[in-house]
Amino acid sequence: MLEKIKIRLQYMLPKQGITQFAGWFASRNVGFVTQWAIKLFAKAYKVNMSEAQKSEFSAYATFNDFFVRPLKEEARPLVSGNHQLAQPADGAVSQLGLIQDDQIFQAKGHNYTVEALLAGNYQLADKFRNGDFITTYLSPSDYHRVHMPCDGLLTEMIYVPGDLFSVNPLTAANVPNLFARNERLICVFKTEMGTMVQILVGATIVGSIETVWSGCVNNQREGVIKRWTYPEQLTENAVFLKKGEEMGRFKLGSTVINLFEPNTIRFNPSLIPGYATRMGELLAEVIVDETDTDSINSSVETQ
Repeated sequence: MLEKIKIRLQYMLPKQGITQFAGWFASRNVGFVTQWAIKLFAKAYKVNMSEAQKSEFSAYATFNDFFVRPLKEEARPLVSGNHQLAQPADGAVSQLGLIQDDQIFQAKGHNYTVEALLAGNYQLADKFRNGDFITTYLSPSDYHRVHMPCDGLLTEMIYVPGDLFSVNPLTAANVPNLFARNERLICVFKTEMGTMVQILVGATIVGSIETVWSGCVNNQREGVIKRWTYPEQLTENAVFLKKGEEMGRFKLGSTVINLFEPNTIRFNPSLIPGYATRMGELLAEVIVDETDTDSINSSVETQ
């Protein structure tokens, strides 16, 4: 009964207004009120401050500063194998596996299409038919910077306005097409194993989604799809990120979705729904042709 009430509230509450207010408050320095909110949040969600570069609450002037706090350099070791992909974020695996033709599994009884997730971009969506996906949920207590699972050259970024349903196991199981209807930022990368997409999904009280190359992309929320393209070669204005480098961040938590072309990666067999992820740990390995193990040698740099 309680779960039904929670889901009904998701449809009834003014999510845009709540999110705008939360974003406004989180960006302000309100003195002792800000400090009280930070301490209350950290206690409620058992935030591990010993990993943060600045462990004292007083070091953070705003709630946003606290929420996107950087970690100590040694806090998240990075897998070092040439063909090993790293977890992009702290969180928990929501779902992962094969994309069945164009269908991505959301939760029992719920699928959504790659094309819907990619805002109708059918040419891009076709690349991922029968490919692989992983959905990583970031809880409020998690580290909220998102990193690169592999070296990648950014070729396109698409901002898609949408709903702001909360994103958690309850809504995933009860809100159809959750990830394809929520606000999201689609980042397309050229990598050694082909095209890889990393999607940052918005949610209720997610004040902003930011990238390291463009800053905040959803501060206006004008209700229109926006698209940016970038050089597909390593030229002066190109955006090239190495494995483990930060690519974006959430100011309040949400979800990251990764899409891979078919027959290009093999997920870490330990990963199952509910598995606690840590940025930098093993996500997957590139499938290398055993007859030509040197053939995959960062096509990004040679093209």
